[in-house]
Amino acid sequence: MGVEPPAPAGAAPAHGLDALTASLGHNFVTTNINKVVAWGRYNSMWPALFGLACCAIEMMGTGGPKFDLARFGAEVFRASPRQADLMIVAGRVSQKMAPVLRQIYDQMPEPKWVIAMGACASCGGVFNNYAIVQGVDKIVPVDVYVPGCPPRPEALLDSVLKLQRKIRASAA
Repeated sequence: MGVEPPAPAGAAPAHGLDALTASLGHNFVTTNINKVVAWGRYNSMWPALFGLACCAIEMMGTGGPKFDLARFGAEVFRASPRQADLMIVAGRVSQKMAPVLRQIYDQMPEPKWVIAMGACASCGGVFNNYAIVQGVDKIVPVDVYVPGCPPRPEALLDSVLKLQRKIRASAA
């Protein structure tokens, strides 16, 4: 506990880096601050609730005990955009809902990420008409697209893992 063992008889006292290595042993880690911050970001994503249609049921199932989104650090679904850094847009976005979605996105703190869940959020799905936005990427920048109608919870889990890899790679 802070006391160095006595040097063997006849040995020269350790100085500099040798002394530091001898006193610390294997009890230290070296990295840079960007990697530490990225590690915290990709291991603790907090999604904002933004379920608009049938995809939202699958998103809710992802947070349940069978699929357990908490294993990947994204367990806390936040109702306030100021506490969330991940927006999962689950379902079709109408023209009337588009400004609301943009306002919620703008209220989220930086850095923020978006997952477009389902065919409707990605490209309008089967609703090719004037009332539905043909892809949420026309409103907010999308980081990961999840295909399917509706996509299974496993697909959403895979998209969260892809987003974590993307965040991890941005720190390197």
